[in-house]
Amino acid sequence: MTSIQSVLQETRIFPPPAEVVARATVSGMAAYEALCREAEADYEGFWARLAREHLSWKRPFDEVLDESRVPFYKWFADGDLNVSYNCLDRNVEAGLGEKTAIIFEADDGKVTKVTYRELLARTIAFANALKSQGIAKGDRVVIYMPMSIEGVVAMQACARIGAIHSVVFGGFSAKSLQERIQDAGAVAVITADEQCRGGKTMPLKPAVDEGIAMGGCESIRCVIVYRRTGGPCRMLAGRDLWWHELIANQPETCEPEWVEAEHPLFLLYTSGSTGKPKGVQHSSAGYLLHAVITMKWVFDIRPEDVFWCTADIGWVTGHTYIAYGPLACGATEIIFEGIPTWPDAGRFWKLIQDHKVSIFYTAPTAIRSLIKAGPELPRQYDLSSLRILGSVGEPINPEAWMWYYTEVGGSRCPVLDTFWQTETGGHMIAPLPGATPLVPGSCTLPLPGIQAAVVDENGNELPWGEGGSLVVKKPWPGMLRTIWGDPERFVKSYYPIEFGGRLYLAGDGAVRDAKTGYFTIMGRIDDVLNVSGHRMGTMEIESALVANPLVAEAAVVGRPDDLTGEAICAFVVLKGERPQGAAAEQMATQLREWVGKEIGPIAKPRDIRFGDNLPKTRSGKIMRRLLRQLARGEDVAQDVSTLENPAILEQLKAGV
Repeated sequence: MTSIQSVLQETRIFPPPAEVVARATVSGMAAYEALCREAEADYEGFWARLAREHLSWKRPFDEVLDESRVPFYKWFADGDLNVSYNCLDRNVEAGLGEKTAIIFEADDGKVTKVTYRELLARTIAFANALKSQGIAKGDRVVIYMPMSIEGVVAMQACARIGAIHSVVFGGFSAKSLQERIQDAGAVAVITADEQCRGGKTMPLKPAVDEGIAMGGCESIRCVIVYRRTGGPCRMLAGRDLWWHELIANQPETCEPEWVEAEHPLFLLYTSGSTGKPKGVQHSSAGYLLHAVITMKWVFDIRPEDVFWCTADIGWVTGHTYIAYGPLACGATEIIFEGIPTWPDAGRFWKLIQDHKVSIFYTAPTAIRSLIKAGPELPRQYDLSSLRILGSVGEPINPEAWMWYYTEVGGSRCPVLDTFWQTETGGHMIAPLPGATPLVPGSCTLPLPGIQAAVVDENGNELPWGEGGSLVVKKPWPGMLRTIWGDPERFVKSYYPIEFGGRLYLAGDGAVRDAKTGYFTIMGRIDDVLNVSGHRMGTMEIESALVANPLVAEAAVVGRPDDLTGEAICAFVVLKGERPQGAAAEQMATQLREWVGKEIGPIAKPRDIRFGDNLPKTRSGKIMRRLLRQLARGEDVAQDVSTLENPAILEQLKAGV
């Protein structure tokens, strides 16, 4: 894992290629700076212009920004529109009906293409199917689907009728599903019999059944099941319905539900520093605007592009840069069901070659795994169609950046290291390919209209070169509106009173280069881990471990990992004797499987160490700072005189 110091000392600079600059949406630094000046001179006017230019409105807005209830900001609140109309109907009406909207490559390599006209027809059929079950504007619908055209159709259909969707990643457990259904008060679940990954099928529907059976899901009226594989699937009479039967003979028209700009488009649950996941709530208009302008500014999307974001629709990246952004721009995009290393490590490169992908957006974890699997492999494929490369989910270390740039992009494609979050709706700090000189390891500069800063613990802006907390000084249209059902937690999490209640706290540490002002993200400042770009709350994992009847106490921390960025390390105290040797290995395996069932496979701790106790102060507080040092293999050099039981550190250190 590259140290932050090596990133800050990075001196290599890569100017944007002349051919990209010549045709870019934002061409040259002067154009970028002009947009920034426009936003600074007339902030509301800047966003109003973009909203009028890039979105189609049923009822135009007059009010731009409502700051009457800080920090519960509203944007374009007196305007009406429909997100599905903006993604589908308007492209068909603009003459793009026969253009390919989605190229779907299944795990087994089978390819299916749908045009904008066909995607609209599928969305209309499913929207009418939802309406036939009494689902209407404001109802919450949980989507637990594999990567598929149908997954996007389900999201678009919800948007079309004004239902609020909450997509749950297909790798999450029945318990995680149950928690989200319960918190959202969902009336329906849309799922599939099974999903396919790496040549294997994995059930989805049984997890839905198990989650609902756990209780607290009485709001569910129906479960709609897409037949993906035809594998065994138990259907409950009176509740469960087959997708293909439900869409049969539906009307061929479905007038969009014209909703107010602030109507919630979706809830997406993200880990917090406490055990309960947070239902991040996004609006319709502001969110869609951010998706569209970042597609145009950052990805420089053009009519002839083939865009491929490798994320899952269960994450915000799959929302913004699969389900909504590319479609709202009338782009052709790839949806891929499988994994990068099956049937071999050349899968990604073959897919780029076969479909002539021009914009490729993936995670540093995927890049690092592909380097390990075959650093020379990209040279065996024709990747000449590529013109822009993107990185998402976590900071990309300079070595991986350089490999991506030289081996995948042929030293001619800008590598865009994009910083953003579930809560921000889209890119916040990112290079513009036709304007920004690139520095490996840095996400460079904020987008026009995004006023990012680095502050100390009192909210005072720090000089360039000093590390602190990353904040955004002004509201922006794509920001989250609240945490579903918990406005107090929203304020406490993102607009803390220590910062005056007006600075958005990203929860990440950052530093600006002393000369260029470029931002480098240094990682989370709260108890949230970033594992392969997926945010996992330490409290969530600790709660799962302690729920095991054999566990008395647990503390979870992260340690750097070359492949996943951060690895989960758990320190566990059992109710019985501390296991050693083979017994410890057996118990660790048992607890990993337990966590996998409670939360999902991505939450399984990489390391589990057993102790007779945990390092605590005399007041009983667990010293996680010391555990982080132990997890990283560092010597605990600080004064440990405040510890009640300093000898436990040696025991935990020896228990690697």
